[in-house]
Formats: sequence, C-alpha cells, structure tokens
Amino acid sequence: MSETDTASAAHAAEFERWANVFTAHKAFSHPSELHGALCGRLAAGSRIEEDEWLAMVCEHMGLPESAAAEADDLSVFMNEAYERVLVFLKSADMSFHPLLPDDDYAIDQRLEALVAWVRGFLEGMALSAGESLGEAPDEIRELIEDMVAISQVSEEQESDQESEQQLVEITEYIRLGALAVFTEFNPPEKPASQAPTLH
Repeated sequence: MSETDTASAAHAAEFERWANVFTAHKAFSHPSELHGALCGRLAAGSRIEEDEWLAMVCEHMGLPESAAAEADDLSVFMNEAYERVLVFLKSADMSFHPLLPDDDYAIDQRLEALVAWVRGFLEGMALSAGESLGEAPDEIRELIEDMVAISQVSEEQESDQESEQQLVEITEYIRLGALAVFTEFNPPEKPASQAPTLH
C-alpha cells in the first residue's frame, strides 16, 4: 500500500467514524458540513472554547444543547475531533483533508458531501473573519468566490471518468484552499525554544 493509499484509507475511516456518530445520535445534518464549519472557524483564526464547540455541534446536528453534556461519547469524540482538525491544519506536511467519503460511495454522494463541506467552511469562515474577509489578499477573495460557486453546484452527477477526475481536482483545490486561508489568518507559532528574550 502506497503512502497515498494509506492516507486516503485513514481519511475514509475518519469519515465513517463521524458518520456513525451522526447516525447514533439521529442527526439530520451532514457530518462533512460540521467538519467544514469547524475548519472554516479555525482557518479564519478563531479558537473555540469547549462549551461553545459542543453547543455548535448540537446546533448542527439538530440536538438539544444538553445532548453533548448527557452523552459522554459525543463530547469525547467531538473534543478529540477538534484537536485533530487543528493539528492537521497546522501540520507542515499539509496532511489536512476535508472530511469526505471515499470512492466506494456513488459520485453524487461524494459531491453532496463536498458541497456540504464547502458550505460549512464558508459559514465558519464568515462567522470568524467577518468583515476582515473583505480586506484579505486577492487570491483569498478569489478562492472564496470559487468556493461560493462550488457550494451551489448541482449534486446530481453522472459517474464517468471525466466527472470522477473533476471531482478529484475540485477536492484538491478545496483542500489546498483551506490551508491557504489558514496560513493567511493564523500567524506561525514560534517554537518554544525561541521564546522572546528581554533586552
């Protein structure tokens, strides 16, 4: 198994874990959308306190706000998910991936997940960055415009070689775009060894 195959198997397993949690809690929304919303908030420079994050989870999943407090499995899973997403976004090896189903799913299901993720990302980014998005560099503004267009794509798609290839290319564009937004709005962290010295 190549490194790419191993990585994509790990991403597919992550999607299944989220999907199982959503099913167990009878959520009416798409796991990709919540993941996108979290990525959008973090990429635009926000960090979310645990209680606010769990309230956001419940709202997205259509659960009463007390659900996360009452269901330990949900709060543990979502808090770990939050940490994992942040680690991947910060990672120098660019191993971050949107939460999407793998190729075993029909193309329209994969497109639906991608559109849901992009919608969530835009929503999260708008919540965090607000008006500062208007002052972002041109390439970031163009990227956001592209994402808005992608979020409005029809989810009915014939499965053929060309559509598959387009979906792969759009997914990669979104992945790199999310990392570009994160780099733009999150100053690099100084290594602990380089703490500022007093002069």
